[in-house]
Amino acid sequence: MTTPSFRTHTPTADLRPDPLDPAQIVSGSPEVSGRILYESPDGRHLRGIWQITPGVVTDVEAEEMFTVVTGRATIEIEGGPTLDVGPGDCVVLREGDRTTWTVHETLRKTYALTLPAG
Repeated sequence: MTTPSFRTHTPTADLRPDPLDPAQIVSGSPEVSGRILYESPDGRHLRGIWQITPGVVTDVEAEEMFTVVTGRATIEIEGGPTLDVGPGDCVVLREGDRTTWTVHETLRKTYALTLPAG
């Protein structure tokens, strides 16, 4: 079964809590929520909306492209650039990037990510 065409208003879309692993939290009390809008039959390709409240967290990234809808953050990529992102910015992260996110204002993004095969 395929997902029918649809629209959603990203800034006001209802999201579901998606608790962080406590080991990822560096400082603050950031909370994550999200909503998967599309998942491919093999589960590797996801499209959705994701939000994080202020704080500092670490992550190991999947292959992802996202656009910031609201909020601001600084994303430090280990061995790479530091990205200051805000509304309208489109960001590409490579699979395996080790990142530290400093979220200054609650950040909401739309994303398209590809998980590794296997």
